[in-house]
Amino acid sequence: MDIPASFAAQSHLPAVSEGSTSVVELLNQTLQQALAQRASDIHFEPGEDHYRIRLRIDGVLHAFPSLARESAKTLTARLKVLGSLDIAERRLPQDGQFTVTLSGRAISFRIATLPCRHGEKIVLRLLHQVNQPLDLAALGMEPTQLAHFQTALARPQGLMLVTGPTGSGKTVTLYSALAARNLPAVNICSVEDPVEIPLEGLNQTQINPRAGLHFHSVLRALLRQDPDIIMVGEIRDGETAEIAIKASQTGHLVLSTLHTSSTSEALVRIAQMGVARWMIASALSLVVAQRLVRKLCPHCRRQHSEDVTLPPGLWPRALPHWQAIGCEACYHGFCGRVALFEVLSVNRILRQAIASGEPAERIEQQARQEGMLTLFEHGCLAIEQGLTTLEELLRVLGMPHAG
Repeated sequence: MDIPASFAAQSHLPAVSEGSTSVVELLNQTLQQALAQRASDIHFEPGEDHYRIRLRIDGVLHAFPSLARESAKTLTARLKVLGSLDIAERRLPQDGQFTVTLSGRAISFRIATLPCRHGEKIVLRLLHQVNQPLDLAALGMEPTQLAHFQTALARPQGLMLVTGPTGSGKTVTLYSALAARNLPAVNICSVEDPVEIPLEGLNQTQINPRAGLHFHSVLRALLRQDPDIIMVGEIRDGETAEIAIKASQTGHLVLSTLHTSSTSEALVRIAQMGVARWMIASALSLVVAQRLVRKLCPHCRRQHSEDVTLPPGLWPRALPHWQAIGCEACYHGFCGRVALFEVLSVNRILRQAIASGEPAERIEQQARQEGMLTLFEHGCLAIEQGLTTLEELLRVLGMPHAG
């Protein structure tokens, strides 16, 4: 089923036609629309008297017109069959993965079910939706940030962490780093959940908890595979953290992710997992925190005559006041997203601060004195360049404390 040319440019979510349409066709329409609108997630939510479908587009949820309540059971069954889940099991959450062909392309989805009051809620996450090249220069870092990142990546050993919430672009950053080192002379091994971007030249392993294959057990096995670079999809527990840190101290470059809101908080999170601060200090070479903000449409953005002034401790210059208007080329005034970065390069002074148990606030203060650009400051630079709005920056980051 191909997407009509006129449909791809629509700036609203069209209704999914029920009528005499079969469940298979109804689901195909929904998946096609999600793909056309560049959605990252699709939510299927049964209510008391309706069935709601929502798409997360550029980080924001948008609702389809609701379907009849009767659609829930058949759509749920169809999705569970696709994901090879147990159709009869409605009491427990389930998850899986499947691939379908849409517009001539094989598109993979991760499926997760959750029992709710009116039935099973299902969320599909679109995988392999990487429309940008895996190129470090294309990530959007400032020149100084990129230089620090490339220096750490070129080292023979050490621990590089990328941190941020789900859907903040960590995967693309990690894979861009791996692609830069993906050479015949380099043995790169990864352990992931799931393998989100298949990359030729990498030895990629997907964990399987049901079979007893966890991050820490695969990581131990990888160390016997003569690796040069190891990528751990996520550090979730103290055992994985300790193995990763020890690997980074014994001649391996280790890259991984965490879920924290800033670079300095990543250090605290690992310490809370039971890893000694001196071990963190000796192993860590770089921490990157990142977020994605919606990118202003260059065709319809509008600048107000009056600029916006923030407290001097947050940003020293007046910021242009951009307004998202909306046109046929975009979605409510935005088109795609742009990444914001905070890059903490661990030097001798910061290493001492980490080892001595300094709190996150003190480490961040020290890093800023060393020239680190914060996420909010990078966002202000993006506003000055006309890439996003202050409202969008505050939606994603909130207003930081002036200091």
